[in-house]
Amino acid sequence: MQVKAATVSAQAEGRTGWASPPSVDSSLGMKLLPTVLSLIAGSVDVISFLGLGGLFTAHITGNLVILAAHLVSGGRAPLAPILSVPVFIAVLALTRLLASGLEAIGLASLRPLLALQLLLLACFLALCFAAGPGINPNAPNAIIAGMLGVAAMAVQNALVQISLRGAPATAVMTSNITRFVADVGTVLLGRDLQDIASARNRAKHAWPAIVGFAAGCGLGAVCEAAFGLRSLELPVGFALLALVLVLPARPESGVC
Repeated sequence: MQVKAATVSAQAEGRTGWASPPSVDSSLGMKLLPTVLSLIAGSVDVISFLGLGGLFTAHITGNLVILAAHLVSGGRAPLAPILSVPVFIAVLALTRLLASGLEAIGLASLRPLLALQLLLLACFLALCFAAGPGINPNAPNAIIAGMLGVAAMAVQNALVQISLRGAPATAVMTSNITRFVADVGTVLLGRDLQDIASARNRAKHAWPAIVGFAAGCGLGAVCEAAFGLRSLELPVGFALLALVLVLPARPESGVC
């Protein structure tokens, strides 16, 4: 009985280790992943903003600003920004439930959530491609397409929090920039060696995400000006790259 109990305990510990989120420093692919995710978020956000009548898919608080401006000015609030907030919240909750279900059966959630993000972005691209270059941002197909983009960014926001240890935010840069500047100040002016080491570590992880998001915005803007909403192929390609980056990881590294 003792041997059987020990075996069951070892199997349980193995499943727990297998399902635990991997560290962002565990491999080269993991180190590059936040930068690629930021490229996705930046490019999707600017492409949707330019191509879908000012809809932010990653920067959801921007939609609240737009709604407030329309309401105060007496204008008609677009439907897509109104829907984006509850859709974002609902997908966050569903993503958390999905991750919990995967963890309950001993599977880490990073790969499935990256695959889900890729699927949602691919559907976003497919709907926009089918609608053609003259898509009306207020048409039902455009609104549904935009919500698929919002859903993809909700999945990304969730996976960074629950499926990858030590990663900065990849879709919202205000907090990253604030934290980065504060940490640089601590490194330069701080006196406590432990605080300086912690600040240096956070800054090391934050700056690639900041640069990646800015680069994504620039690339997305250039591509949207040249190709319209077909430029969503860019973030779809990055989403595929993000998934490929974690494929070489072995089960014992916590990725599956």
